Amino acid sequence: MEREELIAKITRELTVELGEEGFQTANCPPRNTPEPKINVAADLAGLIDHTLLKPDATYNEIERLCFEAKEYGFASVCVNPAYVHLAARLLGGGPVKVCTVVGFPLGATTYKVKAEETKEAVASGATEVDMVINLGALKSGFYNLVYQEIKAVVEAASCQALTKVIIETCYLNTEEKIKACLLARYAGADFVKTSTGFGKAGATTEDVVLMRQVVGGELGVKAAGGIRDLATAEAMIEAGANRIGASASVKIMQELAARMAAGD
Repeated sequence: MEREELIAKITRELTVELGEEGFQTANCPPRNTPEPKINVAADLAGLIDHTLLKPDATYNEIERLCFEAKEYGFASVCVNPAYVHLAARLLGGGPVKVCTVVGFPLGATTYKVKAEETKEAVASGATEVDMVINLGALKSGFYNLVYQEIKAVVEAASCQALTKVIIETCYLNTEEKIKACLLARYAGADFVKTSTGFGKAGATTEDVVLMRQVVGGELGVKAAGGIRDLATAEAMIEAGANRIGASASVKIMQELAARMAAGD
């Protein structure tokens, strides 16, 4: 079966599963329409979520993360919830956004907990929230549960924070990836995201292509996990990503600067 046919078939099946009234979207203004053509030299920094999610991250490291994000003009810093208030204070409401994670990294908390995490994060200064779906529920065929938890996070963000849905592609087959992206789209999320970076594998260009095909121009696509150099970041953008999650952000920008200096 061709990819387009498979997506259409799964869309019809989910409509039957959830009912037409289940497919709702948030009433927030669109914030993520991908540019038709990204100029890597000019736009790359503004596509990167400068990320530090390791469990032993220190306050000094978070401070350095925020300093680097301001210096390079990254889209956001992505930190664990305990550091949202600190990052918001350090960034001072400037152009660099504060991103945090919800239900991270396993996605196995309840939807009520994810919603409360989101509310607290927004109250602390987060303007972007990356949530992990309940992978076990998705693989068990409990699509309404996954839909409802994404919708709960979108509603908890209350249009004050952009929402990204981490589907952890390394654990899903093609049909499950399509279903996860459709559920995020129908629940009103702003982005779908490949990976937590804590799974058995990270982003692949094949997954980014598929995710872009499913969500079209309605949602953003964030590639994250294992993006450690400029070539990989460029490959993800070429595949359809309009946001990159990376802890090697500074290295990537240094590679870009070196290329430009060499006249390539």
